Amino acid sequence: MTKKLLFGLITITLVALVAVPLCSSSCVPAPAPAKDSIVIGASRPLSGMNAMIGDAAFGPIMTMWEEEVNAAGGIYVADYGKKLPIEYLIYDDATDVGTMVRLTEKLILEDKVDILFSSCGTAFISAQAPIANKYGYVLLTAEGGATIMRDALYGLPYVFISLPFSDHYQLPVFADMLAAKGAKTAYIVSIADLHGVEYSGVAAIEFARVGIDLIASVSVPETQEDFSIIIKDAKAANPDVFCVFGYPPQVLPCTAESMALGFNPKCFIAGPGANFGFYQFTFIEALGPNCVDGVLCFAAANRATSPEFAELYDDLEAIVSPAMLDWWGHPYYAPLVQIWQEAIEETGTLDQDILRDYIATHHFDTILGDTYFEMSGEGGGGLLVKETHPGEIGQWQNGVVEIVGGGPWSNTVITADFIYPKPPWPTP
Repeated sequence: MTKKLLFGLITITLVALVAVPLCSSSCVPAPAPAKDSIVIGASRPLSGMNAMIGDAAFGPIMTMWEEEVNAAGGIYVADYGKKLPIEYLIYDDATDVGTMVRLTEKLILEDKVDILFSSCGTAFISAQAPIANKYGYVLLTAEGGATIMRDALYGLPYVFISLPFSDHYQLPVFADMLAAKGAKTAYIVSIADLHGVEYSGVAAIEFARVGIDLIASVSVPETQEDFSIIIKDAKAANPDVFCVFGYPPQVLPCTAESMALGFNPKCFIAGPGANFGFYQFTFIEALGPNCVDGVLCFAAANRATSPEFAELYDDLEAIVSPAMLDWWGHPYYAPLVQIWQEAIEETGTLDQDILRDYIATHHFDTILGDTYFEMSGEGGGGLLVKETHPGEIGQWQNGVVEIVGGGPWSNTVITADFIYPKPPWPTP
């Protein structure tokens, strides 16, 4: 009996001695798989109605960031113990929401990209946000912002909205500017999508608040090309304020028809579209320099806002033409890539949950100054605080978009006085 017991103890001991090194080696965390780059995926409008916006808005910021990061050898990711260059995997959604939805899921489920970049357009981002959130991908939105998304952020913890939108804080500022100048009547043309619906609806509320009567609010399909009847009707109504809440395919022909028909209201605001350099370049050959002076747009900053913004626009103009500059979006899209880079470098990972929590809980020092997101409830998504906005309303003056309206906070930088009434269109 004693011999059997002794033999059993020896056997157990030998097994244990053999098992210990095996366990020790198996318990060491496996090294991260080899990785040569950070793959950033996006479904973007390389064609279709929104292509002009995509090319001139977030597009140049993406290009500039890629060149800067890769020239420096990449972004250091501690999980991999080295710098990784970035590379883009971009699909063309042809400005079709259904296509964008399918491509976003392809990027996540099939391509398994490391980072997801924003689609383009208010309706597009509204459709993309729940998809990114469903699969746990951080989405810092670019071209687009919707009032309904702000309310939905409580259930979208991975979504962060960067761009100002109708009531955050553009149209309230715009209405106060008009009231101060004595405007009494307004006429609205809006595209029949989420952007147009929200802007026309909020404008009606804000105009009523300051005593401006709304003569008409006309909704047009995105396929409409002839605006002559609408402009004739607006001219006959003779409003103080004329608003085009649409995209370049609506903004440009409305402007052209107004010029051709001699419709020159005291205030003409259009966008997104008039906030891009190509707005003036579209008409400059026929009408000469400063041809759109007096037109208002949604805008945040220009070269006069700060030395940092002067440098940003100089850097952008070194890689794209002046026609591709954006005085509304670029001030907010440049911080987006700064936030992405800091979050990756500071956390040392590409893990979406860790990146999400870092972005949600930290302040960032960007071109906007102290930059952070106001989070929605317990564990919701974020909205870039309005105190980061350097401006809300721009106006073409002497061939430059000046910032003429902003909110009542210290970060606002007004670069010129608001001209009202606008000067007449130049004679063709």
